[in-house]
Amino acid sequence: MKLLVTGGAGFIGSAFIRLMQGSAEPPRIVNLDKLTYAGNLENLESVAHHPAYRFVQGDICDAALVDALMAEEKPEAIVHFAAESHVDRSILSPSPAFETNLRGTFTLLEAARAHHIGRFIHISTDEVYGSLEAPAEAAEDFPLNPSSPYSASKAGSDLLARSYFTTYRVPVLITRASNNYGPYQFPEKLLPLMISNALEGRSLPVYGDGLQVRDWLYVDDHCRAIRAVLERGREGEIYNIGGSRALPNLEVVRKILAATGAPESLVRYVEDRPGHDRRYALSSAKIMCETGWAAQVGFEDGLARTVDWYRRNSAWVERVKSGEYRNYYARNYDQRESELRKTAGTRGRAKA
Repeated sequence: MKLLVTGGAGFIGSAFIRLMQGSAEPPRIVNLDKLTYAGNLENLESVAHHPAYRFVQGDICDAALVDALMAEEKPEAIVHFAAESHVDRSILSPSPAFETNLRGTFTLLEAARAHHIGRFIHISTDEVYGSLEAPAEAAEDFPLNPSSPYSASKAGSDLLARSYFTTYRVPVLITRASNNYGPYQFPEKLLPLMISNALEGRSLPVYGDGLQVRDWLYVDDHCRAIRAVLERGREGEIYNIGGSRALPNLEVVRKILAATGAPESLVRYVEDRPGHDRRYALSSAKIMCETGWAAQVGFEDGLARTVDWYRRNSAWVERVKSGEYRNYYARNYDQRESELRKTAGTRGRAKA
């Protein structure tokens, strides 16, 4: 099989490529990645010289490039990871999320239609379902209710992908996964941020009361699920992929403190982000029934593996924490802590 993988230098995309290239009969993989702040070729050093692997730096919004690559490589399937995927960044600057996640997906779907692609795997997120009251779990037919610019852009790209199946019979399959974690994750999402800060003795910024609930999925389990959908999924269908381990963020942070040996005094509460969803929850019954996939890595085991990786790869963390990252961190977390202090001060004066 020949695959075009978009966003393959990112966290989940690179894990998928490493998984596929480690198989007994690895497919030909062409990795198209723009190498934005979260794309890192160090994630793929183990496969960089594999004869069945090729890297192309480019933008999925570049229709001429995508068309030329499709004509040259003639992939049998597209596995589409490329996205602006961070909620906080989409709040600070919404435009990149809509440009990449909608226009980029449109460009790829048009190329898939023109070149009669065999399979189009569109990687999405549980965030398109929005916040759910317990004990509800979203099945694949659950109404979409996105809350952030990021999740809205992903919901829009999901609907666009499904329309290409319905209208043009492009063989689209959509996966929606819960929160991923594991090695090589850029330190802006909850787990890598908290782990790297704890290992460095820096403060751990927790939004609001920290009781937002997320379901946790180890990245290799996610990639095995994507492979199962690629091989055995039904065209036109959506598959939820969950880790079946839902925890409040604050409990996750405390588990990280215990795993790293850092003191709880490092926790600092910051102003909650706008529109912060309270609880995500997925049902993975469909993918388990239709493909036989099931998550293999429990959260405690996965967390231990992840902490160990970040502990052993401090140089990687230091390299990815560039000047741009520091500027973002100050805009997002330091500013929110300042706003929380101002609000607390105002309330205190009002009580007095």
